[in-house]
Amino acid sequence: AETLAGLRSPEGLARIEPGSALHAELRPYQKAGVRWLYVLHHLGLGACLADDMGLGKTIQVLALLLVLRGQRQPGIQPQTSILIAPASLLANWADEITRFAPTLNARVVHPSAMSAAELKAINPQQLAGVDVVITSYGSLLRLPWMTDTRWHLAILDEAQAIKNPDAKQTRAVKTLNAGTRIALTGTPVENRLTDLWSIFDFINPGLLGSNREFADFTKRLAERPHHPYAPLRELIRPYILRRLKTDKSVIADLPDKTELKAFCRLSRKQAALYQHAVQDLAAQLEHAKGITRRGAILAFLMRFKQICNHPSQWLGDGAWHEADSGKFARLREIAEVIAARQEKVLVFTQFRETTAPVAGFLGSVFGRPGLVLHGGTAVKQRRQLVRDFQDDERVPFFVLSLKAGGAGLNLTAATHVVHFDRWWNPAVEQQATDRAFRIGQSKHVMVHKFVCRGTIEEKIDALIESKQQLSNDVLEGGADMLLTEMKDDELLKLVALDVHAALQEE
Repeated sequence: AETLAGLRSPEGLARIEPGSALHAELRPYQKAGVRWLYVLHHLGLGACLADDMGLGKTIQVLALLLVLRGQRQPGIQPQTSILIAPASLLANWADEITRFAPTLNARVVHPSAMSAAELKAINPQQLAGVDVVITSYGSLLRLPWMTDTRWHLAILDEAQAIKNPDAKQTRAVKTLNAGTRIALTGTPVENRLTDLWSIFDFINPGLLGSNREFADFTKRLAERPHHPYAPLRELIRPYILRRLKTDKSVIADLPDKTELKAFCRLSRKQAALYQHAVQDLAAQLEHAKGITRRGAILAFLMRFKQICNHPSQWLGDGAWHEADSGKFARLREIAEVIAARQEKVLVFTQFRETTAPVAGFLGSVFGRPGLVLHGGTAVKQRRQLVRDFQDDERVPFFVLSLKAGGAGLNLTAATHVVHFDRWWNPAVEQQATDRAFRIGQSKHVMVHKFVCRGTIEEKIDALIESKQQLSNDVLEGGADMLLTEMKDDELLKLVALDVHAALQEE
């Protein structure tokens, strides 16, 4: 009670200001976020800052670190915190600290920032006086001293990275020894409610019980007729803070975003290959059982996606002719309008092998080259690519693989986003879209989601819509789509080709 009274007093709240050490003006909702993080930290409780992507989770964390450092007694060594992020975002964090909190003593511990010998030799003693150590999920697995060290705060960026409780990196993260744990994620529930359980098992272990207890609890909730997930919402509410960009009371000066379905027809070649694949799948389902059946279904789902993109992606013939793909035809129509307006576009695909052909095709439409980023792009190069896209008016497009470019990058120079193929997960797609639709964006953003008519893409699109509705039930929250568990006739119905809807008009 004393702690809460102190924190609630005007003097207590007045101390929760980073002051001039933060080289930025916090928006009112960001100030509220910093105070909320501070209160939970002082109560020894974990927090999940789940603000919508682009609302400035990074700056709220930097403000908190500055506040805590400012309250340290003179002459006392700073307590070091650890911040873990995907490797592609480490340079981003270092940049943001230099820009907004230059007095914070930060150290990036990762192969992209130091030699192998330095990395091997580093130990906790060398980090005395450092405010925050920044590293990747992969490095945490490779450097065991990190889980043995006592940290002031342990902060996870893109915390959906620990959604799988059984993954090695999740287990390593959960062994971190820290006074307080903070999870940052714009998508606390990507696919299913266990994503949320895993994040809470990190920030406040035990609050949501064991994985099995939580599964039983949510199963019972799902059977309730009205507001099924209200009890869960009440349980997690004190520890999770989520503000949405679409809420004008949170932020009124972000421009609007328009999402459009860009329906594409198949070329005759695509339709023939697709129909052949449906027949092949039907033949395999007659004999395959168990894990072999599941493996076959996943392989065919991938094949259908590839054929819908371009026959050359499935055939591997390297041709990539425009006339062979309905999506290339649709991309030309959209790109020509963007080129005429002298605007910029981001194109996301989940396939690394698609990035170069799509970039080559767009280069021919715009009459000049653009940029490409995928999982194979060196971490050091990524920052420069982002700068080139943001600052160079001559760069008209940026083709990115969804997993490499879908998180953390700030690409507000784009006013168009194209999802060339669909990830079948609304949260992941939303995260990619929000590379452009975030603070700093002053123009209206158009989002074009490519869907091949008459194919599995159109049917999955309908499933995504229903899944999104489920996702909004908790948090907004989660559902799982297990195509491999469908009965044969349901599955074949899902993938079947509707020739009338699919074929490209000559």
